[in-house]
Amino acid sequence: MDYTPLFLSLKIASIATAIVVIIGIFLARIISRYRFPGKRILESLLMLPLVLPPTVVGFGLLYLFGKNGPFGSLLLDLFGIQIVFTWFGAVLAAIVVSFPLMYQSAAASFQNYDANIENAALTMGASKWTVFWTITFPLAWPGLLAGLVLTFARALGEFGATLMIAGYIPNQTETIPLAIYFAVDAGNMDAAVFWVISIIAVGFTAILWLNWWSGRNILRFTSDK
Repeated sequence: MDYTPLFLSLKIASIATAIVVIIGIFLARIISRYRFPGKRILESLLMLPLVLPPTVVGFGLLYLFGKNGPFGSLLLDLFGIQIVFTWFGAVLAAIVVSFPLMYQSAAASFQNYDANIENAALTMGASKWTVFWTITFPLAWPGLLAGLVLTFARALGEFGATLMIAGYIPNQTETIPLAIYFAVDAGNMDAAVFWVISIIAVGFTAILWLNWWSGRNILRFTSDK
């Protein structure tokens, strides 16, 4: 059994999750705390991949990052980087489709505590950076962690957009969802069952750990009170 799809899926999901967490927290923090023209429109655009079919997202990425696309041609000319039919494309697809989950969790976390706590620290001379790491981040951490786990699980299971922009190239873009689809298409049910069980096990473990961690911290908070 070739385990390349497992390692490739974990690699792509991990890189996509790291990027999404950083960008998601940054944007959620700004948008949740400030009012500006077009805020609702921007939020709607950020959440749009959540309601669009993955093939539509994949088509959009293919159009933008193809060799003749506005971003694809620019990356190819300036840096010699090709996105389409590479694992970079799979990472990009995972980033786009999983971003709304992280953004939604982060935005809700930043809105679920009293902002006066931050304002009090600022008036006492603390810098915004210090306030974020010592007050904002710890208070929002449970929701941020939930978003991180859901983002990873979604990136791990991405199929439609990945197939559109990265294609199916064994040992290069063959993630677990793609391996399952083409194993069934080829009539190799044993391989399909193996990969189905594998991705269920990884996803279930991630969600089980999140539920355990959440329950443990709720119990600790209750006992402290």
